[in-house]
Amino acid sequence: MEEWKRYRLGDICTIYGRIGFRGYTTEDLTSDPAEGAISLSPTNIVGGELDLSKPTYIKWDKYEESPEIKLHPNDVVIVKTGSSVGRTSLIRDVTHPLTLNPQLVVLKDIKINPVFLSYLVKSSRFQGLLKSITVGSAIPTLSQKNLANLPVDIPNESVQRKIADILNSLDKKILLNNRINHNLEEQAQALYKSWFVDFEPFKDKEFVDSDLGQIPKAWRIKHAEDICPINIGKTPPRKETHWFSSEIADPIWVSISDMSDCGVFIDNSAEKLTSEAIKRFNVIIVPEDSVLLSFKLTIGRVAIANRSLTTNEAIARFVTNNKPLSLYLYLALLNYDYSKLGSTSSIATAVNSKIIKAMPILWPGSIVVERFAESIKPMFDEIKKRQAENRCLTALRDTALPKLMCGQLTC
Repeated sequence: MEEWKRYRLGDICTIYGRIGFRGYTTEDLTSDPAEGAISLSPTNIVGGELDLSKPTYIKWDKYEESPEIKLHPNDVVIVKTGSSVGRTSLIRDVTHPLTLNPQLVVLKDIKINPVFLSYLVKSSRFQGLLKSITVGSAIPTLSQKNLANLPVDIPNESVQRKIADILNSLDKKILLNNRINHNLEEQAQALYKSWFVDFEPFKDKEFVDSDLGQIPKAWRIKHAEDICPINIGKTPPRKETHWFSSEIADPIWVSISDMSDCGVFIDNSAEKLTSEAIKRFNVIIVPEDSVLLSFKLTIGRVAIANRSLTTNEAIARFVTNNKPLSLYLYLALLNYDYSKLGSTSSIATAVNSKIIKAMPILWPGSIVVERFAESIKPMFDEIKKRQAENRCLTALRDTALPKLMCGQLTC
């Protein structure tokens, strides 16, 4: 570390946040992108990158009111308030004007390699420092003044560039894989809509009325549990912490948060259950290719099990090891209108397992399902392959990041 020098974060950049009196209310929001800029929230940072699939827009006058927090390429944003404190991302590009909500700050006027700084902020050492200055148990909060005073070790420009290039090349490949997977899934969804919403391959068939509208005569509307067995996950008593583990375990124990950005196929979880917990509480394990559906509080997240696994009680498991059925159910559940099942505004009115098992689902018959699965299987095979590659790339990046940032690895 002879070439590394210590600075304060505030020495190498300027930190801006939304000034209190320039906050905004629901009246300042708009649903029309033409009428406003995107206001980033913590939910727009997923896996260390921006995710603008669900943007919030604020009107142009509010955007212009705070020019110091308009976002530009190579700015770095950090969540300063709430349960996601420390979540961070580099602004790689700006395709629609961006600003911040009050929960974030932005690092601007960066005097070193901005890509290097974005990885430094993500490093475990810096994230540990962030936790040490976070105050408040109910609402964790970072002070901008304390953030500016955090120590950072910086190498010379050549080393900064080399570290940034190594880590950035891994992340760019991950992002490319994610974009390809997103496009492949959109193609599969378009085919699903063509077959089972617009019935384009079946226009010459006789149609009959059903609870879901007109359908081909030979098809049926079935309760979900009549298509395949459905069971619900389980959580051991939370106060008895010895049932839980963060270590590598088989099977994994999936929660709704694990499904938020897992892609189509899920094969990891933040928490695991010990083997003793699985035996003690008779936790049911479901096989690979079972389809998972979140149905409490957050309803409608769907994933396919990429290995045998179990889940908590907020997830219904459509149990099958039949790949064609798995692909059909995944798309059917992804496109399902859950608003028809009831209110999910509180725990008391949440959709329950009985309702899930009785969900009406279009059943075209096994032959049609198998034909459909043949047409989309290559897409899902490619998605699975790229997800596996991303796991390897992510592991490599996460292993290299702390070592590069403390000078243990040379480049």
